Order: sequence, then C-alpha cells, then structure tokens
Amino acid sequence: MLSKREQAVYEFICQFILEQGQAPLLSEIGEGLGINSKGVVHRYLSALEEQGYIERSKRHRGIRVLDEQVSPGTLPLMGRIAAGQPIEAVNDQQQLDLNSLFAGSNRYALQVKGDSMVEAGICDGDWVVIESAQTARNGDIVVALVDDEDATLKTIDYRAGGQVALIPSNSAMEAMVYPEERVQIQGILKGQLRVY
Repeated sequence: MLSKREQAVYEFICQFILEQGQAPLLSEIGEGLGINSKGVVHRYLSALEEQGYIERSKRHRGIRVLDEQVSPGTLPLMGRIAAGQPIEAVNDQQQLDLNSLFAGSNRYALQVKGDSMVEAGICDGDWVVIESAQTARNGDIVVALVDDEDATLKTIDYRAGGQVALIPSNSAMEAMVYPEERVQIQGILKGQLRVY
C-alpha cells in the first residue's frame, strides 16, 4: 500500500511518461511535486520499486512503470521471424520498449515527404528518428538546412574545396552540391518507423 506522498510520486511519473513519452529525472519529479531534496525523491522511488510499481536502471531517465497500461511505447516481443528461409517458431515473450530504442532528450521525429531516399529504404510517409547534432561524418544520413531556409534528409558527403554534397538515395535524382557555409547540420538519422 502506497503512502499519499508515494502515490503522488507514482501518479506524477505516470502522467509525465504519458505526456512526454519518456521518464522524468529526479530533479523533474522534485520540481513537479515541490520536493527540494533529490534524496527524498530517491527514497520515494525506492519504495515504489520495492512494492513493484516501477523498475529502475542506470540508464538516463531509467524509470519504467510496470503497469503496461501506463507505459506507452512498449510492445510484446514475441521472438524472431525469418525474411529468408523459415526458422523454428519459438514463443519468447519479452517486452520491446520503443522508448528505450528511439526516445531521448536530444531526439525528435520527422515525417518523410517525398521519395528521394527510397533506395535507402526510407519511403514517403515514414517516420524518422533524428538525434540533434551540428556535425556529421561522410556517409551519415542527416537533416541538413540549406541557406537557413530549406531542410532536407540526405546522405552527406564533404568534398574538396569546401563543398558539401547532399546525396539522395534515388538513382533518378542528382546530388545537390553547395559551398559548406550554406549547409547547416541539424541532426543525424538514428531510426525509422513505418505504419502500414
């Protein structure tokens, strides 16, 4: 049985996850509930964990609510499926936490419009998960802002003479080449989602 304060902490965590799509930090719990001490918040979290309401890990934002109705972004992971020769069907029930795969304080999602990246498997209507970054390596798929105005998802290629090529993954399209100062990197592709 939870105390009133433990119940308040639990409800705050559940609401935060539903609204933000990720678990709160200790400081955010304290701020949200008017608790000035991280130690006190930690004590409430320990009580919630001991009673089976939450699970904690050492990961950043590593609080997971054990009530599946409250934890968004969690699907049952039933095992593996062959895309070549059939394999033995083994029921291996686990949880696939989409938040831990895709979410992060420096990540965001964009919906793809157009077919310039189809040969990389990125189609019109897909969702891409981007990690905020201002630099990238050759070959990274990036969100690039050209002339502080137009954003595009392309493979980046730094070339001699201070040139940057933004290369589509569509053989019917040409690379766009700009002086380096016209291109600003805004993020790097980290994941992709498609709904059928």
